[in-house]
Amino acid sequence: MEKKELVIIGGGPAGLSAGIYASRAEVETVLLERGVPGGLVMSTHFIENYPGFGEGIGGPELMIEMDKQARRFGLEILSKSVDSIGVTDKGIIVKTSSGDINAGAVIIATGVSHQLLGVKGEAQFTGRGVSYCATCDGAFFRGKSVAVVGGGDAAVEEANFLTRFADKVYIIHRRDELRATKIVQKKAFENPKIDFVWSSVVEEIQGTDTVNTLIVKNVRSNERKPLSVEGAFIYVGNKPNSDLVKDIVNLDQNGFIITDENMMTSSKGIYAAGDVRQKFLRQVVTAVADGAIAAVAAGKYLEEQKASI
Repeated sequence: MEKKELVIIGGGPAGLSAGIYASRAEVETVLLERGVPGGLVMSTHFIENYPGFGEGIGGPELMIEMDKQARRFGLEILSKSVDSIGVTDKGIIVKTSSGDINAGAVIIATGVSHQLLGVKGEAQFTGRGVSYCATCDGAFFRGKSVAVVGGGDAAVEEANFLTRFADKVYIIHRRDELRATKIVQKKAFENPKIDFVWSSVVEEIQGTDTVNTLIVKNVRSNERKPLSVEGAFIYVGNKPNSDLVKDIVNLDQNGFIITDENMMTSSKGIYAAGDVRQKFLRQVVTAVADGAIAAVAAGKYLEEQKASI
């Protein structure tokens, strides 16, 4: 069985930040990522509020630079799926798609996944008009009408992005005001291609080969109306990817991992960082901070374990 001092699970901003700090401190570290390093930020078209980039930076570009920086300090990044994590007397056993790793400490930086609407037609038309990534799929809707479901920053920012391609973008939101930050709202309100469908929810997604209609219900009047669109982009929140540790660390009622200020979970030697953690603000900047703290804390824990032998 392979042994490592520190295993980081997840290659988003929290995981890469942890990898930078751990590798720079010469902690023997491996980062495991089942997909492409970068996490959900890779599908974010533009980031305006990450410090150090006066004109903003694209999500993919930012993550590529983080990845390069981590590798420069010697971080080993492997494309592997993690099947399970177990705590034993001999250490923390990380079972992967290609063998087990005995770790002295683990940082869970698995992030979140897109929350589904859970309505009729959503699964049927995913990839055929239903999307969760405007940056990935926006260009397929050039000259068409699309809807964005949601009212937070991600929904409104991606609605603005979609106007580069679509002729009309509807923002469907269950409330009568947006949750997005004011500067993001302002851009949407000033965009002539964007219309708002207030106090409404999508009840069904219809089509033939691809999406052509959304059945939208007004939550105040209960009136149902068809909305003709050729695409539906869903941004109704995220759910934590915490199943790996749901039986060995404490989670809150929504499934987010509970940690202390040093990112330590309820299980000794296991830390959590980034969006998967219970926290007030989920942004790239806070994920990066979490990763740095988790790596330094894990490093000190490993030193203490060595000293006690």
